[in-house]
Amino acid sequence: MTTDATTTFDIGGDLTVNRLGYGAMQLPGPGVWGPSEDHDGALAVLRCAVELGVDFIDTANSYGPYVADELIAEALAPYDDVTIATKAGLVRTGPGEWHPVGRPEYLRQEAELTLRRLGVERLDLFQLHRIDPAVPREEQFGVLGDLRDEGKVRHIGLSEVSVEELNAAREQIPVATVQNRFNLIERASEDVLDRCTELGIGFIPWFPIATGRLAEPGGPVDHVVRDVGASPAQVALAWLLQRSPVVLPIPGTKSIDHLKDNMRAASVTLSPTQVAALDAVA
Repeated sequence: MTTDATTTFDIGGDLTVNRLGYGAMQLPGPGVWGPSEDHDGALAVLRCAVELGVDFIDTANSYGPYVADELIAEALAPYDDVTIATKAGLVRTGPGEWHPVGRPEYLRQEAELTLRRLGVERLDLFQLHRIDPAVPREEQFGVLGDLRDEGKVRHIGLSEVSVEELNAAREQIPVATVQNRFNLIERASEDVLDRCTELGIGFIPWFPIATGRLAEPGGPVDHVVRDVGASPAQVALAWLLQRSPVVLPIPGTKSIDHLKDNMRAASVTLSPTQVAALDAVA
């Protein structure tokens, strides 16, 4: 993976990362509690990602919970030239059961615990996983700002927010990134991406490949896949990378083969005609 200006982004203006990163959500496995179902395999995937040029890894306290953090620390600490982004504010109580928790004392607690689990003195990027509608959002933004002022957080991010919520947060705190669901097929956050592009804020699309739907025979990217000679995942990621210079895709996988396939997207270039055809897919 090259690291010129077309493939890197400066988070918050001063934290340079390769734009194609890695998301750690899948590492703990399908269970809610307990260790990873494949501990050694998870460590191998993380180390391989870094060997392939990944220097931006996204995790969250709810992945496991805590298991993804522990795997990252075991595999990669002391994180030489690797940026670890984490999130708090969304708890998982069962399969498909997620609940926002934005109480300031909880967010502070989770930031402190994440510092310990990762073994760092400052979190590179601490993201509010969801805005909790039961707590005034000003209080949630405020504790993030306090943690930054105290030197425990370098940059602040938000997840699953609207343009209005992003604008409201920016009146109170500096926002370095936004992480919303976005891919070739699901583009409800297009207006948020456009706002981030306008402001130079990193946009981290989660579920960037729309797993399964793109790989179907005769699927929406089939013709471009044939023309480019790349996999559906590579085409989906290449489209994201060319959609805006602020986009930071974080495809996640537990497979080294899939990881290697995803990372090859950094060398795929789509023509204007191919981009226009993919733009019309949604």
